[in-house]
Formats: sequence, C-alpha cells, structure tokens
Amino acid sequence: MTLDVVFTPLGLVPGDVTGRTVLVVDVLRATTTMCAALHHGARAVVVAADIEDATRLAHTLDPSDVLLAGERNCLRIPGFQLGNSPGEMTAAQVRGKTLVMTTTNGTRALLATSGARDVILAAAVNLSAAGATAAAALESGTPVTILCAGRDHGFGMDDAYLAGRLVVAALRGRRTRKGLNDAALVAVDMVRRYGDGIERVFALSHAGRDLKALGLGDDVVAAAAVDSHPVVPRYRDRRIALAATAKGRA
Repeated sequence: MTLDVVFTPLGLVPGDVTGRTVLVVDVLRATTTMCAALHHGARAVVVAADIEDATRLAHTLDPSDVLLAGERNCLRIPGFQLGNSPGEMTAAQVRGKTLVMTTTNGTRALLATSGARDVILAAAVNLSAAGATAAAALESGTPVTILCAGRDHGFGMDDAYLAGRLVVAALRGRRTRKGLNDAALVAVDMVRRYGDGIERVFALSHAGRDLKALGLGDDVVAAAAVDSHPVVPRYRDRRIALAATAKGRA
C-alpha cells in the first residue's frame, strides 16, 4: 500500500503521479464549489489555466450553455457570470450548464495531475464518497496521492487537515503508518489534534480568515458541511464530470 499526501503542487516532480489515483483538495474553495455545481446539475466544469484561457475555451462552446466562473484574490472576476462560491451554485444557476472555471490555486493543482491514472475532486462536502474512492483504489493495489492545492504555492492548513481526514477514511479505521509518507503522517496528526472540528480548522486557516474578512464567511461554513454534496467528480482532459458508479451517476 502506498498513500502519499503532497501539501502543494510545487511538491510534485514529473512522474510523481503517473499511474496513481489522485485526490485533489482545495476546500476553500474550488473543489467545494465544483462539487456543489455538479451536485446541483451542472453538466461539467472545464478547467482553465487563467482568465485568458477561460475566455478562449468559452468561445469554443455553445454560448447558451456556458457560464464563466472563477476568482482572483477571492473575488469574482469582472465580466464572469459566477465567482468561486458554493452558495452561487444553485440548481437555478447551473443545471444543464457547462462551467468554464479558473481559480487561483485549485485549477493549478488539477492541471498538475498529468499522467495520473484517475483524478477525483475531494472536499469536506463529499468526504465519505471521496474517501471510499481512495479506499477502493488502495484495496485494488493502486497507489494513491492526495494533492493539496495549498495557498499561493505554500502550505494551507485547511487543505492539510482535510487530507488527513481523507487518509483516515481511506484506511477504513486501520491505525497504521506503513505505506504513508511523512506528509500523510502529519496530516493524520492534525486530525488527532483537531478531531471533528472541521469548521474550526477552516476558520483558523489563513484562507478562512481572508474569506471572513471579505464578508464571505458563509462560504467557510458551507465548505465545512460534511457530505452535503455526496458526489464523485472525476477530472480528465481538463473536464470534470460526475463519475459513473454501479448505481448510475454518483
């Protein structure tokens, strides 16, 4: 069994995720918002590297079905229809639509997963579903990497704690250090320190404090709502859609 945590995409070198199942985490807020959009009926999310890339990609799609979404410095990009808030992703806004999205940290992490066998979006809002996906991969012998988006190329407390919760879920309650890298051990130790106090951790993090200072504290609360959007979003070829399951769509 191999289960690694990487605290920022800068921690990856070419080949690190080749053949692996990768769970990408940006709880405040990209992966939370993408889960909310797909849970409420968005057809897909197309990932763009930057604002210019997003605009170009949107022009290649049917304009009646496309919404531009994203943020810079936590705020909606001027001219875009949606920002990066889970509260914006209502069924009335997104059902049947394709979102073209760019964010400061989350989309960068997704684009860093080239070569992975499978890429899943993870957040607190789909914690059980994402954890079960990681557990199934490990049980099939596939190495797993939990990749944190981090914050401005550095460590993010919110993502690291969620990574620890995912490690615990992937191990299905087993208390073992075998097969875990040092970052995974640290992430699990964070869970032991803070327990189930997920909203507290998010609120303490730099990202959480910034959002609250901008009047976006509701996003922090929404991001901490465990299993509120129990979907399994799969990323492939710059497109995110719900993974198919034995029961149909996740």
